[in-house]
Amino acid sequence: MLTHSEALALVEEKIQNLNLRRHMLATEAVMRALARRLGQDEELWGLTGLVHDIDLESGGADPAQHALLAAGWLEGKLPTEAVQAIRAHNGEHLGLTRSTPLEHGLAAAETLTGLVTAAALILPSKKIADLKAKSVLKRMKEPRFAAGANREIIRESERLGVPVDGFIELGVEAMRAIGPALGL
Repeated sequence: MLTHSEALALVEEKIQNLNLRRHMLATEAVMRALARRLGQDEELWGLTGLVHDIDLESGGADPAQHALLAAGWLEGKLPTEAVQAIRAHNGEHLGLTRSTPLEHGLAAAETLTGLVTAAALILPSKKIADLKAKSVLKRMKEPRFAAGANREIIRESERLGVPVDGFIELGVEAMRAIGPALGL
């Protein structure tokens, strides 16, 4: 399995866009927190979150290809369940159905990071340290706010036994812990 430093090096090699790198770091943080909450393998879940969008600058921007390239690159470097979760996080475009906790967790976590980031950026301070989870929950009910953050995917946390409000709180706390690395 890839080590954390190898995964970070891969992100730096494949992804030049700083905001995309930050999204991937945020997803890693949320996945690690979710794994701790669920008693899952924190390293596996974190690495899966860190590299899930590794192909977006290399042809994966096409929704019909996104995650397929990444999965191909990561075969043999991550366990099969992680590679499948990376494919399944784009399941809506690839005709895949998510079924495992890791698959639901990755899809929900990576989608939540966009909503949390958007909620932090509308604050006067633009700092996640000032963001309250209840503000994110309120914004989640506004379909036009961060419209790209699919609320149904975020609600997949409930399939893991984590209610949406608790999932948002977990996500905000996880991202707050690495706020400076996220530019928040």
